[in-house]
Amino acid sequence: MSQIPQKSNWGPVLVLGSLWGLSEAALGMYLRQCASTVSGSVMTGAALFFLAAAWAVSPRVMTAALMVAVASSFKLFDALLLGLPVLHGAIGNPIFAIAMEGAAFALIVSVVSKSLAGKAVGQGLSGGLAALVAVNLFPLVKYATGVAPCVTGTSYPLSLYYAPIAVALSALTVPLGMRAGAAIAALEGRAWRLRWASPAAVALSLGALALLRLL
Repeated sequence: MSQIPQKSNWGPVLVLGSLWGLSEAALGMYLRQCASTVSGSVMTGAALFFLAAAWAVSPRVMTAALMVAVASSFKLFDALLLGLPVLHGAIGNPIFAIAMEGAAFALIVSVVSKSLAGKAVGQGLSGGLAALVAVNLFPLVKYATGVAPCVTGTSYPLSLYYAPIAVALSALTVPLGMRAGAAIAALEGRAWRLRWASPAAVALSLGALALLRLL
């Protein structure tokens, strides 16, 4: 989905994965009423922004896998801070969502033609399709954690109810993410000066998460 040469650059990917993980935790804190808000849709749009940015830096399936691993590790750290088991709905559900968003994004960008993916409209289409696939996978979380968020008073999955919002947001965030990733990739010539930034960003993000939980 990117015209950038395919080379591994895991430093920026680690930074983006850390920011994704931190954003998941922060949004989860401030958008707590999941049964009556569009928080899940907002987080899907944010997730696909970070995935798109990472893909622009290193267009490989392994990139999406690393992003999922890093973002999920933040939820595991969050579980440690909160003293919750991994399969608790507040931990297991977001981790499942992160995995499905990564899988959906990797699937869609792998099948979209390069000519279409190089255009903003194609990137927007990819974002919308990735979100659509992801929200249809989310209800399967009940088989992992036993907790599937539904619209209040119904058995209709919350992710499907707010699917249009997730699709619309992702159609905007993926092109923005691709542009952000392209800007990061343009700094590769000075990457040697920024090698310290990756571990520092991970540490700062973990520290910010711990601070948020203390507030």
